[in-house]
Amino acid sequence: MKENYYEKLLNINTKGNENWNKTSAHNHPYEPTLYEALDFLFENYDLNKKDHVVDFGCGKGRLIFYINYYFKCIASGIEFNEIYYNEALLNKSRYIQKNKKMEDKINFHCNLAQNYDIDPRDNKFYFFNPFSVQIFMKVVENILDSFEKNPRNIDLILYYPSDDYIQFLEYRTSFILEREIIFDDLYKNDPKEKFLIYTLKVDF
Repeated sequence: MKENYYEKLLNINTKGNENWNKTSAHNHPYEPTLYEALDFLFENYDLNKKDHVVDFGCGKGRLIFYINYYFKCIASGIEFNEIYYNEALLNKSRYIQKNKKMEDKINFHCNLAQNYDIDPRDNKFYFFNPFSVQIFMKVVENILDSFEKNPRNIDLILYYPSDDYIQFLEYRTSFILEREIIFDDLYKNDPKEKFLIYTLKVDF
């Protein structure tokens, strides 16, 4: 299985799903993106070492380690749950045992997503439906404020996006849907099993 293969390759432990009953109305349970889905995404979407990626609701850090390993980019994980944050830090210590030069390119922040101070270099933002649309709206507003202060091309990467997220982006923001990456073979019976890439570009 790819789960076991990648966990061993990256020297991390990010398995496990959380019960919905243990979460609040605004924060959704921990569920890492399947490695198979990540493979499919990055067969159709490119990153490079100059990118600064932020994963909101990063959990134990799976996406962070995956993209750093393959693209050498700077990656930050935002996680408000202290238990998962500490597990992400533990995974980082394991990961850098085999990837020592990457230590400064990986950061985790124990913070509410809406309170994260967007770095002017952050340009890719990943969401696996981590929280309610109310929090999502505030996070996107923070991203838009950062864009106004420091114009640069920005992508929002949404996996398994909620209808509320989509409606907010399309009717109340300047983000444009650039790409839809659908799992035709992997998930045939669930139309939400897809990635949406929303883009905001600098207009010179």
